[in-house]
Amino acid sequence: MKELANLMNYRSDVKVVDATLRDGGLVNDFYFTDEFVRDLYHANIKAGVDYMEFGYKASREVFDETKFGKWKFCKDEDIREIVGENDTDLKIAVMADVGRCDYKTDIINRKDSPIDMIRVATYLNTIPTAVDMIEDAVNKGYEVSCNIMAISNAQESDLKVALDILGKSPVNIFYIVDSFGSLYPEQIARITDIYMEFAKKYNKKLGIHAHNNQQLAFANTIEAVGDGVDYLDGTYAAMGRGAGNCAMELLLGFLRNPKYNVYPVIQFIEKHMLKLREEGVVWGYDLQYLMTGLLNQHPRTAIQFTKDKRTDYSEFYKEIVVQD
Repeated sequence: MKELANLMNYRSDVKVVDATLRDGGLVNDFYFTDEFVRDLYHANIKAGVDYMEFGYKASREVFDETKFGKWKFCKDEDIREIVGENDTDLKIAVMADVGRCDYKTDIINRKDSPIDMIRVATYLNTIPTAVDMIEDAVNKGYEVSCNIMAISNAQESDLKVALDILGKSPVNIFYIVDSFGSLYPEQIARITDIYMEFAKKYNKKLGIHAHNNQQLAFANTIEAVGDGVDYLDGTYAAMGRGAGNCAMELLLGFLRNPKYNVYPVIQFIEKHMLKLREEGVVWGYDLQYLMTGLLNQHPRTAIQFTKDKRTDYSEFYKEIVVQD
């Protein structure tokens, strides 16, 4: 059983990362109003959140700018319109996907940018490119994390090789990512032990990004923080791709750090998140996401099921079991 002291004690190393714009943007193609983004920025400051992830540094060669809101591309000038010089304790982050980002040109030197952290997202088979992106970002002056996606499908031996390669890079943080929302707290504990072995060896920090397909994103995040993981992702009203993420309001309510304040989060949800739902933006736990989580599958089929407004859950289950 988890030591109660590990859950109840205040840990100064814990950092909360708001991923609402980035992961939530996958639900509405990043079409957030400037008022929404500006209010979210100020809510994060008031709530004591440590990092705000604005979206992706996506390639405009790969993605059509006319089909997405601007936070798919996170131009520095667009971020500055929201944060100015960001003379606050809140740090700004963006995600850069391996193979979907022109990082050599679109990520400029840190001294000329409002961005503080680059979050590199990679699969196991693209680790060498991820290392190049990490080195590029560190050389430009950024903090850098690396999110290894789809680890629930990974062989432990492959994961260890990847962590050893990343450990030798200048990356600051390894991220545990439950991409399919398929992992249970007991599995998170074992995976954290593997990550911690390499984090200690190479003097890195650990983070967690959880999805809520089985309503375990919060539980898995609690498990991770109790095991020594410091960087914790959350989203307002759990908004995120498919079943969503660890709810920021749950996370801040749980942490015993006096710097965090859940009330501004509640205010923002009341003003903006309820409105998004009323406008027809759909995210959150539902049977179709549970099914892909149980089967350890990417939720793309469940996302399409949702878009098609299907309710034949048993038929959908038969369809994806055949695929599995």
